[in-house]
Amino acid sequence: MSAMLSSAEVRECSIADPRASLAMARRLREIGVSAGDRVMLKADNSVAFVAALFALLHLDVSLVLVDHQQAVAESRHIIDLTRTSWVLLGDGIREPSGARVIRFERLLDGTAGDAGPERLDLDRWRSRGDALIAWSSGSTGRPKAVVRSGGAFLGNIERTGRAMAYRRTDMFLPLLPFSHQYGLSLLFLAFLSGAGLLVAPYRRLDLALRSAHRATVLDATPATYRSLVSLLERKPELRSGLESVRLFCTGGAPLDTRFSERFRAALGRPLLDGYGSTELGNIALATPERPVGCGHPLDGIEVEILRDDGGVAAAGEVGEVVVWSPDAMEGYLRGDDTVEPVQPPPYRTGDLGYLDDRGHLFVVGRKRAVHRLGHTLYPEVLERKAEAIGRPVAVVPLENERRGCTLVFAVEDPDTGDARMWRARIGAHLAPYESPDHVVVFGRFPVNRTGKTDRAELRRMCWEAVFRPSEAGVPVDAEGDARA
Repeated sequence: MSAMLSSAEVRECSIADPRASLAMARRLREIGVSAGDRVMLKADNSVAFVAALFALLHLDVSLVLVDHQQAVAESRHIIDLTRTSWVLLGDGIREPSGARVIRFERLLDGTAGDAGPERLDLDRWRSRGDALIAWSSGSTGRPKAVVRSGGAFLGNIERTGRAMAYRRTDMFLPLLPFSHQYGLSLLFLAFLSGAGLLVAPYRRLDLALRSAHRATVLDATPATYRSLVSLLERKPELRSGLESVRLFCTGGAPLDTRFSERFRAALGRPLLDGYGSTELGNIALATPERPVGCGHPLDGIEVEILRDDGGVAAAGEVGEVVVWSPDAMEGYLRGDDTVEPVQPPPYRTGDLGYLDDRGHLFVVGRKRAVHRLGHTLYPEVLERKAEAIGRPVAVVPLENERRGCTLVFAVEDPDTGDARMWRARIGAHLAPYESPDHVVVFGRFPVNRTGKTDRAELRRMCWEAVFRPSEAGVPVDAEGDARA
């Protein structure tokens, strides 16, 4: 079995067939990897990644999962923090120091892949308290090392599978990196449901769509779906390749209602939103039977919305999302290899959202308040209101020594239309005290490695457009609005 994946290939992988993972496990055991070892897996999506992942779980290691594009210096820091013994490294990735490196992608070459009487066994890993070390999103600072037990992680996957009713006949097509919570969970869902998996070049929609006609479950971020709909609007003949997909699913970032309607108009199916985090796993999921918001919380999980005064919000009232979940993390890993335990439930997510009168969860964004003209404003609440203009909008608060907090409304418009026109349209949906100080128009928002809007880069771009327009070469009108 050749484990390599070229940039133009889509490969089918049967996770339910244990032979590749068991062959990989034997090779790793021969090299010296054993139960209890702390092992980092750093590689891009490939069939070999999937085989290595389940081989490591079969060996009962403590798995440290990192993005394959992570800087070498950051990987070295993580190796020291987690006391990693081994690094399974993908081809073409620079070696970090501090641990023994295994270039694993060729380990399957030349093996027969005969499982014999052995089966893929996750029972020992399920009992491990430090089964998985993953990383918080970093949206409020430097990412933290999140420690999950095998029982909590797999229990959450099982709840998710029951909610979504996946079938053995399904074929998953994740257009996501496997090294993050969302993509990782899909590998386990395919494994536990006995479904097939397509490993695709998730950054190249045109190439991924070549094999989409075999997929029945497609998962991607909202930004990827926006690109997909734009592609289909330009090339409607590609739509026939998606006719086999019965579940279009998304998560990882708030999904606005207008785009959901546009998606349904383009593909005739609902886009099923979901909500979760690295710390808790999946929390709530929309299903084909209830394609509303992020759906209901999974069985055994409870969600409330709290106002700023600590009271429980009424239906439709925006507040902080708090969660009671048996699948919560063990805690954050400290520098001395001990775990800082979580506070007693409920878990405060730091996210804003609301429940409708039927208990469906809607997530607005992060709870980042700014104070302006005597009002407390949440930028991502303003974004949801402003997106009524039919374009993605990001509200970027910029601190300025002379002016205080400046609210910049960034509009994604492929036609880079006039900023004054977008200001007028946005103003129709906001109160006067919520209105933009500046409107900046970009042809496309920057996207990070996981397919979400890159907020740090967008903030830099807005700062350049608003405060350094002459240096950035951005045309600015009399009101200070700009087109980039």
